[in-house]
Amino acid sequence: MHTREEKLKAFGRLLDVQHRLRVECPWDRKQTNESLRPNTIEEVFELADALMKDDCKNVSKELGDVMEHVMFYSLIGEETGDFDIADVCNQEADKLMFRHPFINWKQEQGNWGIDNKPFTVSCSEMEINEQGQAVYKDVSGTLADKPKTAGEVEQTWEQIKQKEKDGNESVLSGVPDALPSIIKAYRIQDKARNVGFDWKQKEDVWTKVREELEELEVELKKENKENSTKELGDFLFSVINAARLYHLNPDNALEHTNKKFIYRFNYIEQKVKEAGKQLKNLTLAEMDELWNEAKEMEKGRKD
Repeated sequence: MHTREEKLKAFGRLLDVQHRLRVECPWDRKQTNESLRPNTIEEVFELADALMKDDCKNVSKELGDVMEHVMFYSLIGEETGDFDIADVCNQEADKLMFRHPFINWKQEQGNWGIDNKPFTVSCSEMEINEQGQAVYKDVSGTLADKPKTAGEVEQTWEQIKQKEKDGNESVLSGVPDALPSIIKAYRIQDKARNVGFDWKQKEDVWTKVREELEELEVELKKENKENSTKELGDFLFSVINAARLYHLNPDNALEHTNKKFIYRFNYIEQKVKEAGKQLKNLTLAEMDELWNEAKEMEKGRKD
């Protein structure tokens, strides 16, 4: 792996490349925040796909693409005089430090714990002054309940966020409107959990899931599309809630099933082509037989 100096040099090299492209490349020169946005969304989804496949080579590649977009937006911000990449990095560092007050962020001999020199882990306190700058006060040993687990850290996360300057006005205001629905539902529920709004026993959620399913079935029998849609939403929300309580990621789970379905259906399609037939001419029983063959073929296969 690379040293800290090598990492900084690489970051600076990419920054120089992006600056030059903005000046000398016609395509880069014409880009705006609005025109870049669809490309950014695509890059993030490509990264998400590589992460799901645990494809380290492509994860590295797609991370570079996403980083390039971060630099591009920062360069546009610099041109308008609003912010630059240093502001982006410093604001993120300040935010992370503020949200982890149980770590001593006092800088020692110009080192921040990089390259095998760990951070000093003790209590500290940070405030944001009127200029939006981080102000640190060493209070080692004064925090009685230092979090010991990731779960304990999460429980105080939302309260800390709301103390920040320009922080979220409410617990759920930090959930982006544009998030995909499954992820959005999970994040809403998780944020509510962080302030104590949750089932006392995770098993209790199944009563709610069954209740929502029954209400959906009632509306479906009535063939009331509007009410059925509402009840379907309630049912899906309750299933996502159950997944969260059992520490399962519903979005990842559904994506695994999507890939599994694609593999099996592609198998059916390929076998039909090899037989010189067409899918539309097969009976459901024949397709089901090929489906079961695909299930046997994929045993031991990594999604």
